[in-house]
Parts: sequence; C-alpha cells; structure tokens
Amino acid sequence: MHRTTRIKITELNPHLMCVLCGGYFIDATTIIECLHSFCKMCIVRYLEASKYCPICDVQVHKTKPLLNIRSDKTLQDIVYKLVPGLFKNEMKRRRDFYSEHPVDVSNGSNEDRGEVADDDKRIITDDEIISLSIEFFNQNRLGGTVEDKPSKDQNVIANKRYLQCPAAMTVMHLRKFLRSKMDIPNAYQVEVMYEDEPLKDYYTLMDIAYIYTWRRNGPLPLKYRVRPSCKKMKVSHAQQEGQNSASRSGPESDSASDKAGSPSGAPSTSSSLPSPGTPVQSPLPQLPQLPVNGTPAAAAPPPTPSRSFTQFGGGGSNKPRNVTLNGSATSSG
Repeated sequence: MHRTTRIKITELNPHLMCVLCGGYFIDATTIIECLHSFCKMCIVRYLEASKYCPICDVQVHKTKPLLNIRSDKTLQDIVYKLVPGLFKNEMKRRRDFYSEHPVDVSNGSNEDRGEVADDDKRIITDDEIISLSIEFFNQNRLGGTVEDKPSKDQNVIANKRYLQCPAAMTVMHLRKFLRSKMDIPNAYQVEVMYEDEPLKDYYTLMDIAYIYTWRRNGPLPLKYRVRPSCKKMKVSHAQQEGQNSASRSGPESDSASDKAGSPSGAPSTSSSLPSPGTPVQSPLPQLPQLPVNGTPAAAAPPPTPSRSFTQFGGGGSNKPRNVTLNGSATSSG
C-alpha cells in the first residue's frame, strides 16, 4: 500500500529559489550547458558582465552567453503551484507596473501583462471556490454500451448534483458529505471517482484539477459509488475459509484416530525396554523404612535423597527378582 508523505515547502526551497536574488523563480530560465536555473531578469543582468555560470562556473558561451539560456515553463509552473499566492501576487505586480508605466507590450502575452483570464488560468489557490458536479457511477455506461436516448439523458441530468467547494477540500470531506446526505449505513463505503478511477482520501480538489488537467471549461466532473465495506468482506471471507478448512480436516482427523486405534498404528515398545543387566528406575513410589520379618531394619548408610527400588534382572522375564530393600535382601515373585 502506498504511503503518503507530507513535505514542507521549506524543504524544497533550495530547488525553487534563485541564488542571485534569493527569491522564488520568476520567469525561470535555465542554462543549457549545466542546467542551472535562475530568474530571467537576474541571469540576463549577470551575463552582461560575465560569461560563466554563477553556480558551477562553467562557460555559458564564448561571446554571446544569452544564446545558451532557455525559458523553463515547466519549472515555473511547479513554482507557481507549490508556493501559495505567488502567481496571484506576481500578476498583480505586473498590472500595477504597466498601469504606472504605459508602454507598448502588444507583442507580449497576457501573462506578461498580468492579464490572465479565468478560463486561461492554470494556477488554483487554496481559498478559491471550485464548481463541481457529482453523480452516481454507472458501470453500464462505460464504453458507450448504453444507447443515448433523450429520456435517459434527462434522467442522468436529474441525478447529477452541482456543488461549490473550496479548492482545499479533500475527498474524505466529500465522502462524509455524501454519506450524511444519502443516509448510507456504515456497513457500506462511499468511493469518489474521476471517470472510472477511485480517488485517494487525501486528494484535494486542487490536486484533482492538477492531476487530471481540468481546463475550467465546465464543472469538475466527479462520480461516486457505494460498495460493501472491505472489513466486512474480509471477515466473511475468513469465516468461509475457516469452515472449509474444518470440513477438510474432519476426515483427516477421523482417519488419524483410526490409525491410532489400530495395532499397526501403535508405537513399538522394543526400543523402550531395558536390556538385561541394565539398572532402571522403578516406577513405584518411594516407601519408608519397614521392618522385615518382625525385626527392625538395621541402620543403613545415609541414603541419597531420591532412594528408590532398584530392579535387576532380565527384561520381561517371569523369574523371581532380587530386590534390595534398605540393605536387606528379599525376593519377589
């Protein structure tokens, strides 16, 4: 399972800031010889007096260093998307500048003049309101399997709902909103989808707009579906597996008990019997000193703490065996 890691913007600052001015990249420009990036205005001014890279000191060009620098739109878009409010402040600064210094900038783009329309805007802020549409995910409609009829289209439009939410709202908040509005029990889970792909709970509407290149030509199209909870499915599956294993182990246990009860299944005792002349410990419990033939037994040397009967004789024979009891000899039949 993929794990999400939150990274602070301060950890990325070394990759997003210009070493010449100490600020975030504005009109990021890269030297093609060493691929180091700077603000366009900063590097142009620097190369007027030097022909070497400010970071690695590689020669940019022998005579015309401006020929070996390129505008890096991708890096600039990353900086605008990662740094909150940077794009909005930069566009306002450009509008203020050209309003105070009216010059002919007809050859420049709308972004150069700070005049970016909402439809052309690529940067989304956290506090911006995003319009979205939410409808039930119908598997049969994928691939055009259902014929487009006016009645069905009207039903689809009637089932679609429109919302306006902050760009920082996450998919988890949207799921909770759908669950509360539709009274969905906890035994079922709600999945929010873009087309046919489920979305992660930590995705924000801003992330979805960036990932799926939403062009602002309409509400952000989202879908949802209701499925049984994964935990319930796993528990029922585990119970089914347990029943199957129990049914399989039943005949095996019966056959094992049959084998244990059969003579062939009994363990052999030949290896456990002592050989003749080998002393073995008697299984009888330890007995106190008793008189023999009415005569008290003579005092014997101090016995060991675990003194017991000692048996001598052939293994398994019916002959009388000599047993020593507290130093007195007696015979047992």
